[in-house]
Amino acid sequence: MTEGTRTTAGLDTLMAEMPAWGSEFTGTFSNHAPMVITALDRIGGDPERLRDFFVHYRDTKNLLPFGHPTEALDARTWQTALGLREREPDLRAFFAQEVAGLGIDGAVRRYVPHLAPGVPASAFHGLMRLAYGLLRRDADDVAVALGYWAATYFTLPAPTGAAPITQDPAEVLARTAAIEPLHRLKLHDLLWQNMRDCGQTPEFRPVVDWLAIGPDTMRRMAGTAIVLFAATQHFAALHVVTGLHWIRLVAPFVDQDTVDTLLRRFWQGVAGLVPEIGFPVFPDAATVARWRAIPAPDWPALQAAAARSYDEHDISIAYSGHEEDKVYGDPLYRVAVARRLGLIGDYA
Repeated sequence: MTEGTRTTAGLDTLMAEMPAWGSEFTGTFSNHAPMVITALDRIGGDPERLRDFFVHYRDTKNLLPFGHPTEALDARTWQTALGLREREPDLRAFFAQEVAGLGIDGAVRRYVPHLAPGVPASAFHGLMRLAYGLLRRDADDVAVALGYWAATYFTLPAPTGAAPITQDPAEVLARTAAIEPLHRLKLHDLLWQNMRDCGQTPEFRPVVDWLAIGPDTMRRMAGTAIVLFAATQHFAALHVVTGLHWIRLVAPFVDQDTVDTLLRRFWQGVAGLVPEIGFPVFPDAATVARWRAIPAPDWPALQAAAARSYDEHDISIAYSGHEEDKVYGDPLYRVAVARRLGLIGDYA
C-alpha cells in the first residue's frame, strides 16, 4: 500500500456521509472525523472499525449538522466572506462550482495561493482537510476543504521583507520563547486563539521574517518538529509533525511561491504556539541521538495500536508519522509515536 492509493467501499460509503456534518462543533473545535477516518483506513482499520470510530466520535463530540447557503458567492465576491464562519455554507457552494468547472487541480492552483497566508486557519485544520481531500482525489472533499479554510481564514502579521536571521526553524522558536510579553498571555482552549493572541503582541510581529526559506526548509522543519514532539509529547507539537505532512500532500498541486508562503506562515503559526507548548527548550544533540537509539515497535505494531484508539490524534500521528518517516528515515518518529501510544515509557 502506498500513500494515496488505498480505498475501500467501507471508507467511500462512510465518507459520503461526512459533508452533512459541520466542519466544527461547539466552541469552534475542528471536526476531525473525515480526515481521521481516512487515516484509520490507511493504517488498517476495516469498515466495521471505521464506522465504530465515527459513531463514537460523533456522539462524544456532539457533532452539529452543516448549515445551508444563504447568499450566493462568485469569483468577484467570495473573498468578502473570508474568515466568516457563518458564511461557510456559501463558501462551500462556491467552491463546489469552482471544482466542478476547473477540476481538482485547477481549483487548488487557483485558490490555494489566496488562502496560503491564512494557513493558521482553525489551527491548520483547513490545510488538513484539503490535504486529505487531495489524498483521496475526491472533488467533494476538496470543495468542502477550500470552503472550510476560507471560512476560518485568519492571518498573523504579514512579512515585511526584512532580512532573515537564521536557516534553523528551532532557533526561531527559541527566539520566540524569549519574547517576554508572550509569557504573560492567558491561554485559551483553542490553539488558533492562542496563535491569534501572539499575533496581536507587538513584539511578535518580526517573527515571520526570521526564517530563511529555501529548498531545504521543509526538511529542517520536519527535523525540528519531530524533536519538539519527542521532547514535549504536547498535542500542539503533534500538530506540527502532522502539519508538515499535510503541506507535503498539498505542495505538488501549487507553485513554489505558494509552497514557500505555506512554509513561512505555517512556521509563524508554530511560533505562535510556543506559549501553549510551555516555552519548550530543545534537547541537545547527544540527548536526541540517545532517544533515536531507544528500541521501539515497528510501524505495523504502532499502527495496529493506534487503530484501536478512540483518540483522533493517536490515529493522525500514527499515519502522518509513518509517512514522514518514509521520507526522512528518522527513527525518532517511531520512538515518539510509541511513547504517545504508551508502548514505551518515558525516555530514560
